[in-house]
Amino acid sequence: MIDLRSDTVTQPCQAMREAMANAHVGDDVFKEDPTIIALEKYGATLFGKEAALFCSSGTQTNQIAINVHVTPGGEVICHEESHIYKYEGGGIAKNSGASVRLLPGDRGRITANQIASWINPVHDVHFPITQLVSLEDTANRGGGAVYDINELSKISTLCKTIGLPLHLDGARVFNALAVNKMNPKDYGTFFDSMSICLSKGLGAPVGSLLLGSASFIEKARRVRKVFGGGMRQGGIIAAGGLFALKNNVTRLIEDHQHAKLLESALKKCSKVKEVMTVQTNIVVASLNEEDQRDPFIEALKSKGILCMPFGPGMIRAVTHLDISIEQISYCVHSIENM
Repeated sequence: MIDLRSDTVTQPCQAMREAMANAHVGDDVFKEDPTIIALEKYGATLFGKEAALFCSSGTQTNQIAINVHVTPGGEVICHEESHIYKYEGGGIAKNSGASVRLLPGDRGRITANQIASWINPVHDVHFPITQLVSLEDTANRGGGAVYDINELSKISTLCKTIGLPLHLDGARVFNALAVNKMNPKDYGTFFDSMSICLSKGLGAPVGSLLLGSASFIEKARRVRKVFGGGMRQGGIIAAGGLFALKNNVTRLIEDHQHAKLLESALKKCSKVKEVMTVQTNIVVASLNEEDQRDPFIEALKSKGILCMPFGPGMIRAVTHLDISIEQISYCVHSIENM
């Protein structure tokens, strides 16, 4: 099967498996796992942050960050389709007791002007206190849309001016950096905290890093423990993440090129109404009729191609390092002839 359901389905390559098998390990709760320490230092340095915390998932890093930034009854500003709100099991309410201000926006992206309009007055007891802004780059529900650097700068400046923390859900931040060609350290200056995923386009089997100041990460480490996320000899899996950061970042542009080929094929397909403009590795298509979605997915499956539903009448395909140009060519031919 050619699995285009997500970039989370990747398999570790032989070199990554060897790095994991040979990893030096220790007890991470005691801060004694040398491979986790190396991964955290490498990730923090890459984005110009003081410290990092290795966690099992991007949901965990996001939820830990939110818990550190907000207090019960506070409010988080984010896009209405953001992962932290839509796909993390109600964690903002359950874990942190916070409310959410959901903003509409272009393909998962919000603006500084929108944010400024929805910061609640601190001294009016009728409103929750705005305590955090969270952005997602790239935006999953926006079909892998990338934030404009100028807009990120405006949002960051706004938040710094009023003392409002800015968090990044960077599940696919390296895909964004491949497009905007910004230096990670410069990009990192926009945010107070960052979640970066190792198990999507980078191909590690598990894990995400939470980045921030030393004091922020020390608080985050305590929250991770409370959430049951403390790990012992986790260096075995951290080695996969470290290998991914060192070896699988620059090749992401290949996934973007493959996604553009799928976009072109879907635009030629008679069953497809429109396709979101592809910027990175996510391809989202809307079909002519909503009830065509499941039959369309099944038809692709019968040809050995897996994709996933993405809403009424919508499908999503995601390219990744386990998909070759030969496989993409086969997908293009299959789609154009449906």
